[in-house]
Amino acid sequence: MKGFTLWLTGLSGAGKTTIARILERELAARGVPVERLDGDVVRQSLTRDLGFSKEDRDRNIERVTFVAKLLTRNGVAVITAFISPYRAMREYSRREIGAFIEVYIKCSLEECIRRDVKGMYRKAMAGEIPNFTGVSDPYEEPEHPEIVVDTEGRTPEESAAEILSWLEAHGHIPAAANTLAVRQVAAAVVDAPAVDAIEPHGGRLVNRILDEAEAGRVEERVRSGEVPVLEVDLETAKEVENLATGLYSPLEGFLGRMDLECVLSSGRLRDGLPWTLPIVLDVSPEEAERLRGSLGGRPEGEVVLSHAGRPVALLHITETYGYDKRAFCEGVYGTLDARHPGVRRVESMGEVLLAGPIQLVRPVGTPFASYKLSPVEARALFRDRGWRSIVAFQTRNAPHLGHEYVQKTAQTFADGLFINPVLGRKKPGDFRDEVILRAYEVAVEKYYVKESTVLAVIEYEMRYAGPREAIHHAIMRKNLGCTHFVVGRDHAGVGSHYGPYDAQEIFKQYPDLGITPVPFREFFHCTTCGGVTNSRVCPHGEGERVDFSGTLVRDHFLTGRGDVSRILRPDVADAIRAFPNPFVE
Repeated sequence: MKGFTLWLTGLSGAGKTTIARILERELAARGVPVERLDGDVVRQSLTRDLGFSKEDRDRNIERVTFVAKLLTRNGVAVITAFISPYRAMREYSRREIGAFIEVYIKCSLEECIRRDVKGMYRKAMAGEIPNFTGVSDPYEEPEHPEIVVDTEGRTPEESAAEILSWLEAHGHIPAAANTLAVRQVAAAVVDAPAVDAIEPHGGRLVNRILDEAEAGRVEERVRSGEVPVLEVDLETAKEVENLATGLYSPLEGFLGRMDLECVLSSGRLRDGLPWTLPIVLDVSPEEAERLRGSLGGRPEGEVVLSHAGRPVALLHITETYGYDKRAFCEGVYGTLDARHPGVRRVESMGEVLLAGPIQLVRPVGTPFASYKLSPVEARALFRDRGWRSIVAFQTRNAPHLGHEYVQKTAQTFADGLFINPVLGRKKPGDFRDEVILRAYEVAVEKYYVKESTVLAVIEYEMRYAGPREAIHHAIMRKNLGCTHFVVGRDHAGVGSHYGPYDAQEIFKQYPDLGITPVPFREFFHCTTCGGVTNSRVCPHGEGERVDFSGTLVRDHFLTGRGDVSRILRPDVADAIRAFPNPFVE
């Protein structure tokens, strides 16, 4: 691959540095030589003698351009994150560097001011900071940038994914490594007889992905105004993708009234198949009425689901109906307690549900593409490795020694270990997605047998539904091709809403689930035994046990207090410390 410079420009607070960090991590994961030049860092070293007059700003860009040019010429992918407010200097950088890709990180001044936790804009507007871009000094928007990313209404991860997609499409970087390799395996075995270790849930792996021509026709219908559009949030867009790729097989779309009532009352679909969490699409009454009007007054028809203004899926509405939020909460969470995050989520939902099958037009971007596997890809990988028994480990946390103990214990009886962290919206206090993945990268690289371990992620919003969610997690891993599923203490629980082993007991109600649960009781570090163990084999008392306390771990990384040396591997702890704030706020 040839070197290039990705020049991120935009107002202070637009998101340049955050996006640049994500890009740097993703390119490095793909084996691309990469260096990031950030405005604040450069001004502490290379240009510390310069101020913020126009002349000094120009000189700052000249020096950065010189460094970027040398790196680019030597095959490095350079990511620069500078306000660089003047078009003339950006054009100068383009001429000097050659392989120059201008990325406009677009964000309104009002939004940048709202994001400004340091109060820099406020000080500039009060006259305390002179020559401040956007206030007392102009920002000249790019006229013909290669990429424009509007960061309002989208996450940094989505913005980075859009840039990565452009770089892939234009041949600057390879496709996400894991996905590319597995797709090559899948292509090689697509015509071979299926010899999967386990059948998909319901006996059929769903595929609701439109081909390129069909997707293009849907996009044209949107542009011509032929089909109504419903904007959805990121979590819903990811839910659609999970439906389309077969992760939620046998579902082909959002549940209708009868299936929803059966799931809430019995934890099964109306045909009796185990299914414990409702997969539904909620809208407000006003939105439902708008869609009905767009469909000529009919309650059925086609609607395009879009995210950030881009078509994601075609929904074939077969039913529009109301539902009882109390019954929903009691059926899924077993409580009406507003302190439960799932109950609060339901309370915020619209009063109307849309049901019907979906077809994926375009998946939303993700910075974690190199670690995502669809059910087709995962099954192809397991077949290629000859695995007949695969144990899945679900987690929403960074790895501690207790996790490693459980994983490796389970791995002793299986051909393969499938470590499958959940990335997506979580409650405050949980580890951030990028922290979880980085910590596992370090752990797997140093402490796991690579020939029998796969690290891959799923993007999914945690419900914290305890026992019912444990069944749903097992179904997803069954669809991915796993034969066994680890169920730990208080799996998918929150607070004191569920008993510590309720998530293990519920599997007794589903002997027809098809995937084998692997229950683990409580484990701890015993100072006398000198390692991780559990109460079945360790005879020592409470005073000699160090519990794997999430509260202790969080407190340590937030305050520096407490000893985590018996809980976390030192290099995993260092990987977590590299993040200024590793937790969801």
